[in-house]
Amino acid sequence: MDASQITRRSFLYGSALVAGTAALAACSSGDNSPGGNSGDGGGASGAKGSETKALPKPGKFQQAPTVDKSLPAVEERLPENPYVIPHRWVKAGKYGGKLNMNTFSTQGAVKADSDRNFFYGHSPLRWLNDGKDIGPGIVEKWESNDDASEWTFHFRKGLKWSDGKDFSTDNIMFWWDNFIIDQKMAQTPPDEARSGKGTLAKFKPVDEYTLTMTFDAPAPLTADRMAMWVNGNIGKNGPIWVMPSHYLKQFHPKYNKKVKADWDTVGGLMEQKADWHRNPDCPTLTGYKCKTFDSNKGVVLERNPYYWCVMPNGDQLPYIDEIQISIVTDPEAGKLQVQQGSVDVCHGNYNQVFLGDVQGIRDSAAKANTEVTLWDSGSGTGSIFFFNYDYPDDDLRKLIREPKFRQAISHAFNREAVRKSVYFNTGEPTTGTLSPKAIEYTVNDTGKQAYKSWRDAYVEHNPDKAKKMLDELGLKEGSDGVRKLPNGKPLKLRLDYQADESNEHKTKDNQLVSDLKAVGLTMELNPIPPQTYDDQWKTGKLMAHSNWEVGDGPNHLVYPQWLVPIEYTRYCPLEGQWYQQLGTKTAGTEEDVDPWKRHPPRMEPEQDGPIRKLWDIYDKSKVEPDEMKRYQQVWDMIKIHISDGPFFMGSVANYPQVEVIKKDLRNFPRKENLAQGGMVNPWIHPTPAVYDTETWYWEDPTKHE
Repeated sequence: MDASQITRRSFLYGSALVAGTAALAACSSGDNSPGGNSGDGGGASGAKGSETKALPKPGKFQQAPTVDKSLPAVEERLPENPYVIPHRWVKAGKYGGKLNMNTFSTQGAVKADSDRNFFYGHSPLRWLNDGKDIGPGIVEKWESNDDASEWTFHFRKGLKWSDGKDFSTDNIMFWWDNFIIDQKMAQTPPDEARSGKGTLAKFKPVDEYTLTMTFDAPAPLTADRMAMWVNGNIGKNGPIWVMPSHYLKQFHPKYNKKVKADWDTVGGLMEQKADWHRNPDCPTLTGYKCKTFDSNKGVVLERNPYYWCVMPNGDQLPYIDEIQISIVTDPEAGKLQVQQGSVDVCHGNYNQVFLGDVQGIRDSAAKANTEVTLWDSGSGTGSIFFFNYDYPDDDLRKLIREPKFRQAISHAFNREAVRKSVYFNTGEPTTGTLSPKAIEYTVNDTGKQAYKSWRDAYVEHNPDKAKKMLDELGLKEGSDGVRKLPNGKPLKLRLDYQADESNEHKTKDNQLVSDLKAVGLTMELNPIPPQTYDDQWKTGKLMAHSNWEVGDGPNHLVYPQWLVPIEYTRYCPLEGQWYQQLGTKTAGTEEDVDPWKRHPPRMEPEQDGPIRKLWDIYDKSKVEPDEMKRYQQVWDMIKIHISDGPFFMGSVANYPQVEVIKKDLRNFPRKENLAQGGMVNPWIHPTPAVYDTETWYWEDPTKHE
């Protein structure tokens, strides 16, 4: 089965609502040439989507005039078959200029991971057409046997690192043997490296450019999962996959006895040296390499002269010479930079620029030489909240696990108010699902109905119904109008949130608290320092989570953590960790220890409970080679989310995300260019990297030097 030719089955808050809605409408209109370009200046065309078959190799190649003349010719720096950009909207551009961006981080540039999602250069395979298709990456071709238990990947011959050294499968085995197998630098095996039984694949380098992955059971989702994330970032934004071993061996004690024992700690020697984004000496496969790094100020990236991607006319990418990314610790300061015109590209959700900011940005557009365009978020929820299903208090845990309680809260929540105040009447109210653009919802009428049923299950705002359901649970109101537990104890709910969460989430949180008060429930807003939030959630100490969204796709099983709790970060932190430990030496130990005091904290699900049922179906889906049967298994899991959920509660699905760009920036796609209008939110579908940012260019590069 040749998978390489298969299409995969697929500021101010705003003036007023009316003004904000009008501003959004204006953003959605106009021609398809970013910057309002009439089309004669080389801007993106009106064409839609991307080719799914590899484009022919150009007959000749061109390079940027600033490339060091002492380097080998461009033909010698490229692989035998470079990746030819397949997007129908791109046009041949102009070399030169600089691009200015900012990124939000309260903990410095070291913790600023979002801007890494601009660069897809390390990924073995790539999403195309907003996740509907899979295309080649550093892997040129791939195939599997009939039951998908063995996969063969052919990497591009002649591929080179940014320092000119040859890429080979040794760069993969260095990562696999020294970090995954040896469990160093806190690395865990990626999903694509496990079989349907959960055991690790066997990696075998056939030659310098060919790798086989052999599993003990079918692994039908391997190729899909190898398109996830941008990879190559010391485990941030996806697994590493490839490492420049010729450079990094000097920092590993196996190859250099002088290396100290703490080499693989968090923030230690290897992490510092292996991060191409902050170490100018670390070779990379991305279109840009690090020039300078300052954790307090930001990073400057410069052209990688060995980048392996070209335009159909033979232009080696990237077009723009340099990218300067500054750090902002206050999102309002970042928005001010956008309004003043000092930012050339602002990818809204990475910079806390939301729909409520559009009017202010449009008001300053003439002065800043910017325009706003909107891409679909692909979000299945908008701002969400969910309870900790494994909360340590016995009375509250029992209540939280009662579906009727969560359903009552969902009916108490006024999503239309959030749609108006946060999303300016865009998107659609939802109980909460995975991305509405996921293949399981669009493949046929059964899928469409599955989506509608989940979306609408408990979306109705009906306080009277919520009150009745709470009464039926024995949560009676006292004389003060506040409900108590059946045992007479006060019922006090708490919404724990990261103290630096955005205004979007804070507005939703306040609406939720107000709505619950109206049905007799008291919920306290509890800010948690972002540095400690993850550890507190992992150990089950927090009651509820509030500042995420669910956007995962392009299919449910590629990244199923919201559909089925198999790790700690979602709604079942302890049960998720129980699943993670299955098959390890930790499984079956500490049975007489309190679940919250185990290492790691973990809890076995109820035998006949919904979590166990989700696991059972999921485990079958992992080894099911038939695609339609996998879709049915997903629909069966959705039925559990409807009958025993909601386990997470959404607000508004598929609202637009804001993109702000300079008017003379070209090859930046509009919504009309994108196969599904965009799918911005899922980090496993890394936007804007999937649209090849290296193709961006300036209409007049001399104005941006």
